[in-house]
Amino acid sequence: MTLPSVESSSATVRSLSGRGAVLALVAGVALTGGFLFGYDTAVINGANQFLKTFFQLTPFQEGIAGASAILGCIPGALFAGFLSDRYGRRKVLFVCAILYAVSGVLSAVPRTFTEFLLARFISGLGIGASSMICPVYVAEMAPAVWRGRFGSLFQFGIVSGIFLTLFINARIQAFGDADWNVAKGWRWMLGAEVLPAVLLLVLLFYVKESPRWLVQMGREAEARDTLQKIHDSQEAEAEIAATKEALKQSEAGFFELLCSARFRKVLVIAVLLMAFSQFSGINAIMYYSTKIFTTAGVGVKDSFMASTVVGLVNLLFTLVAVALVDKAGRRILLLVGLFAQVIALGVIGWMFKANTGGIPLLIAILAFIGAFAMALGPIPWILCSEIFPARVRGRAMSVATFTIWTSCYIVAQTFPMLNNSAAVGPARTFWIYAACSLAALIFVFFRVPETKGRNLEEIEASFAGRGQG
Repeated sequence: MTLPSVESSSATVRSLSGRGAVLALVAGVALTGGFLFGYDTAVINGANQFLKTFFQLTPFQEGIAGASAILGCIPGALFAGFLSDRYGRRKVLFVCAILYAVSGVLSAVPRTFTEFLLARFISGLGIGASSMICPVYVAEMAPAVWRGRFGSLFQFGIVSGIFLTLFINARIQAFGDADWNVAKGWRWMLGAEVLPAVLLLVLLFYVKESPRWLVQMGREAEARDTLQKIHDSQEAEAEIAATKEALKQSEAGFFELLCSARFRKVLVIAVLLMAFSQFSGINAIMYYSTKIFTTAGVGVKDSFMASTVVGLVNLLFTLVAVALVDKAGRRILLLVGLFAQVIALGVIGWMFKANTGGIPLLIAILAFIGAFAMALGPIPWILCSEIFPARVRGRAMSVATFTIWTSCYIVAQTFPMLNNSAAVGPARTFWIYAACSLAALIFVFFRVPETKGRNLEEIEASFAGRGQG
């Protein structure tokens, strides 16, 4: 047996350390991109009640303030796929990081409500684009055996961002009295986004472009150089060959996706699951939990801390989903989670009807958050990436992303009006969300199959065998 030379051993060590550095940077992009998504989504939660006083907002304007970023998410998501195919994943992520940073600065210094809405719209463009591009970039960079774990880093970054944002809001709110928060507190909450945006920019200076995109653009030598930093030479050549073969298949257009009977069943599943995930009222709580607790008679400081606990439970139960989704299965998690959602939302509505607040209300809301975080939060994204054939997957994800952001906008815009309406009020509002969760439970029971433990080809064949009715 011949021992390897010192030079050979050193080269192996350098290769492994280089591979670790490349993958660590990719992991950093996934976490930071997800964190910014979560931060920007949740930061309005603590700022909205101070914004309302500062700008003297009506309930309708308060809804616009909460939903203004989402209005940017819709075009951001729609055009991100096209732009990343043309200019590259890394460049589009650069633009997203710049949009986050610019929005953080502009959101902290608006003189008028219109200027504030423009700043939030800019952040929405970054959220919408990064919600599509960051997972794609990570999936195309990570080795196949680690792709699931790397993909989960983006979702973990989102819920971490939501939790830490609620905590940061609570700490900033505690720095001064109500007058200070109305004048300055909300500006610090929104402006703090600049720091993680700068971190993402720094990371993007050092990461490589997606090798799949480089092959698509005919830049095979650059793709090989990147792949050889992640794989050995044989694996790198196999990746390039597989990418070339995949690119030979013509991709279906939007017209074929939307109109062809063969895609109808899977498209209905994707669109309804994405819509149900928002119409269950999750972002009514994520955007307005501080206001909800205040409405229920909880003091302002306690409301901020209760919102922080909401973010922590969201984080922990997302980890439960990551641990169980490949063991218990997608369908069973959805059924259990949706059943718990229906009960929890019904109880929340009853508590508002009975004027019951404090710890019992917090427990009911935490039960809903935990149920959502382990099921209807992450699983629709997983299913959408599994049930569509490869030739329509990109366009289908655009439709799914458009659906979720449009539904999110409707909830964010209507919650303040429903919650403050004499005819509806908070009790009936949460009962509406409970009814939507019940409809989702029935739909999943009758129409959504299990995909656990099956490869993509088997899933596609099973849908073809079932017919598209």
